[in-house]
Amino acid sequence: MVMSDESNTPRPPACTRAIARQGTSYMAYRHEPLDPGDPLLGFRPVPHKAARRNSIGPARQRAFVASLAECGIVTQAARSIGASMEALYKLRQRPGAEEFRAAWDAAIDRGVMRLEDSALARAIEGEERMVVSGGKVMGYETRFNEALVMFFLRNRRGERYAPDWRALKPGHPVYERIAAEAVARYRAEEEESEEEVLESIDRFLEGMRQRRLANEALFAEMAAEEETAGEARQEQARARPLSPEAEGEEAEDPAGD
Repeated sequence: MVMSDESNTPRPPACTRAIARQGTSYMAYRHEPLDPGDPLLGFRPVPHKAARRNSIGPARQRAFVASLAECGIVTQAARSIGASMEALYKLRQRPGAEEFRAAWDAAIDRGVMRLEDSALARAIEGEERMVVSGGKVMGYETRFNEALVMFFLRNRRGERYAPDWRALKPGHPVYERIAAEAVARYRAEEEESEEEVLESIDRFLEGMRQRRLANEALFAEMAAEEETAGEARQEQARARPLSPEAEGEEAEDPAGD
C-alpha cells in the first residue's frame, strides 16, 4: 500500500490546557485517535496460517499503527496493544508484511512531523516561563531557544546558515558549486600535465639527437686526426735515409722482390 502525502498528514492537535500561558507546553496538545476510515489503517494485515489466542491479528495490528501514529513511540504503541517488541518486529519481517511495514513507517513519519511542528512553533513563538525570585512567582516571560532556532535555519536554509561540512550533500548549492570548481580544476591540471609530459618527451628526444650528432662529430674528428697522423708517419718514413745494413740487404736482392 502506498501512502499519499494527504493520507500521511496528521490533523492539528487540540489544546487540553485551560490556562492560556500553559498552552505552549508540548504536553498541552494531544492528538485525537485515528478515525477507523483513516487511509493509514487501510493496509492489508499480515496473515497468520494458524492464529493463536495471543497472535497479533488484524485488529491488533491496526490498533498498533493507530497508537503509533498518535504517539510516535514504538514502545508505547506496543504497550497499548499488550504486545512485545520482539513479537512486533518478527511480525514486521514476515512474508506478506509489506503493507504493515509501510503503515508502520508512515505512522512514525506522522509522529516526526508532529514533533517538528511543535519544535518549530516553540522556536518561532517561544515558551512562556515563570520568573521566580525568593521562592515567589514574580511574573512570566517569553523565552526563545536560540539553539532550536539555529537548528531549523541550518536544516531548512542550509545554503546560508550551515557552513558545517556535514550539512553539505549532493543537491546543496554550496556542494554543487564546490564540486564544479573541483572538476574544472582537475580537468585544467590534467590538460597541463599532458602538455608537460609531451614537452618532456620532446626534450628527451632532442637531447638524444644532439648527443648523437655530437658523437658523430667527435668520431669524424678522431678519424680525421688518425688519418692525418698516418699520412705524417708515411711521409716521415719516406724521407728518412737508409742505414748501411738496409743498403746491404737491398744489394743482395738483385731482383728487388
